[in-house]
Amino acid sequence: MQEKTFEIRTMNAGDYPGLYALWMTIRGFGIRSLDDSREGVERFLKRNPESSVVAVARDGSVVGGILCGHDGRRGCLYHVCVREDYRRLGIGKAMVVHCMNALKAEGINKVSLIAFTRNDVGNAFWNTMGWTRRLDLNYYDFTLNEANITAFNQ
Repeated sequence: MQEKTFEIRTMNAGDYPGLYALWMTIRGFGIRSLDDSREGVERFLKRNPESSVVAVARDGSVVGGILCGHDGRRGCLYHVCVREDYRRLGIGKAMVVHCMNALKAEGINKVSLIAFTRNDVGNAFWNTMGWTRRLDLNYYDFTLNEANITAFNQ
C-alpha cells in the first residue's frame, strides 16, 4: 500500500474546481447554488483571505477543505470535509488547527460550526476533538431574496 501524504495550506480561488469535486463525493453534504458557486467561494475568500484551508495530496488533488471566516467577533467553520480514503490520517485535525491559528492571528477568540444531526462521521469527529455541542440555543436561517424580504416586510 502506498503511503498517503498531503500538504495543508491556505486555500486560494484556484482550488475551487478540486474543492467542488471533493464536495460532490461527500455523502449528505449540503451545497447551496449561490454561496457555494465559484463566485460565492471567491467572494468568501476575498473577505477571509488567510483563514480557509485545503489539504492537497501528492498528486495535486484536493483531499480536504474548510471554508473559515469571521465577522470580527466570532469565527465559523463551513464545509469541513476530508475525502473518505484520506480520513484518519490527521488531516481534519491539522486543517482545524490551521484555521484556529489563522483566526487567533486576527484577534478572534471563539469559533463555531454547524454539523447536520445526520452527519454521524462529522459529529463523532467534533465530539472526539472536545468541541461543545450547544443545547441552549436554536439556529435560524433566512434566505435573502426579493420574495422573502418583501414577505418579511409586510
